[in-house]
Amino acid sequence: MLNPRLYEQNGGEYVGDMKLYRIGELSRIAGISERTVDYYTKLGLIEPESRSLKNYRLYSFETLGRLERITKLKQDKYTLEEIKDKLSAWDRVTDEEQVTQRLTEIELHMEQLQREVRELEPLLQQMKPNQAKRAFVNLVPQSAACIEALKFLLGQGSGFM
Repeated sequence: MLNPRLYEQNGGEYVGDMKLYRIGELSRIAGISERTVDYYTKLGLIEPESRSLKNYRLYSFETLGRLERITKLKQDKYTLEEIKDKLSAWDRVTDEEQVTQRLTEIELHMEQLQREVRELEPLLQQMKPNQAKRAFVNLVPQSAACIEALKFLLGQGSGFM
């Protein structure tokens, strides 16, 4: 995922508190060409947040996330028209629907992990005590971090319980 702090080092302009990026900065950060940014803008896949005094198109940090989605969809072999349709559908989804959708995805992923653990149970039972202890020590922090993230998403994290 993209980290706004990482990109603060790359110049940009400000409108109020919002940092904005010209095409060259955006393309460098996103790892795509300026022509691609220009093309995506002309197709309506991305939109500039505003324009500079010198009439440069300025893009927000959120545009980087959108470019990341576009890149992922292109890797999954979607056409640009299909990508435009998907982005439009995502734009119509409310925050509550996004959270519900994401939690559903997490639930499905957890079920997949449970199936994988069940498949590994015969191997786990054959492990020596030191091997089991090492596996346990490595898995507990990651599991705890996942649980804390879910609690935070559900509004039950630190200070909310």
